[in-house]
Amino acid sequence: MAPTSLKKKSRAQTIHRGIQLAFLLWSMVSLSWLANSVRTQNVADELLRSSNDLTVLHRTTTLDFLPRKRRAASALVFICGSGIHPEAYAPLLRPIADLGYPVFTIKLPYRFAPLDSHKGQAVARVRKVVSGHPEITHWVIAGHSLGGALAARVAHTTEGLHTAFVLIGTTHPKEDDLSGIGAPFTKIYATNDGIAPVDRVMASRALLPKETNWVRIRGGNHSQFGHYGHQLFDGEATITREAQQAITRGALLEALRGKAIATQPFLHSE
Repeated sequence: MAPTSLKKKSRAQTIHRGIQLAFLLWSMVSLSWLANSVRTQNVADELLRSSNDLTVLHRTTTLDFLPRKRRAASALVFICGSGIHPEAYAPLLRPIADLGYPVFTIKLPYRFAPLDSHKGQAVARVRKVVSGHPEITHWVIAGHSLGGALAARVAHTTEGLHTAFVLIGTTHPKEDDLSGIGAPFTKIYATNDGIAPVDRVMASRALLPKETNWVRIRGGNHSQFGHYGHQLFDGEATITREAQQAITRGALLEALRGKAIATQPFLHSE
């Protein structure tokens, strides 16, 4: 082979190896960023430990906060968002259990529930929790992001139960018509949410019951519903994480008490 051809071949191989190396580095950086964006952050250890008044159970499929003295026969099932550990929701949910309501946090299979079969497993986990506690007469099924979409899916399978649903930071239901389901619904959305933007949230309005309670969090975003990093494409919040979660927690408590939230939604000034 001529020297010129050898040089061209060597240059092409060098360029090809360079492209491969650049792609590998880009993949590693992207995966590291993604892992960090959904990593649980700033959750105090004591929130994940049992106390004199409350038992914390770290199970294979759930993270449970169980008050030793129940306030009422109501309980909350909360489905995690895609990629988010249940511990990231402890600051939002443990105060609810401290008030006497059992809280069962559903883990998603493989954290992201990537396949439809995995989503079906998550729904089955909700059903297992509900069927395993016949002493509970009023359930609130809630979820954030993908968890909200799965809560909407659960709504098709809870006939005969006294159940309320709280969908948080999700554009679902997108296709399933839940408008005729005889259960109270609450839809919580944040004005700066880049993952579930307001226009897409409102696009599903006709698929929910007319009596749905709409909770608008002005200045909130998607990531601040939990305690984890800033997700790709999310907007910047103009209120604190604590303020956003306090509004969300208030809506969950109203659902647990079996009360309508209000004629007007919760608002928070920017």
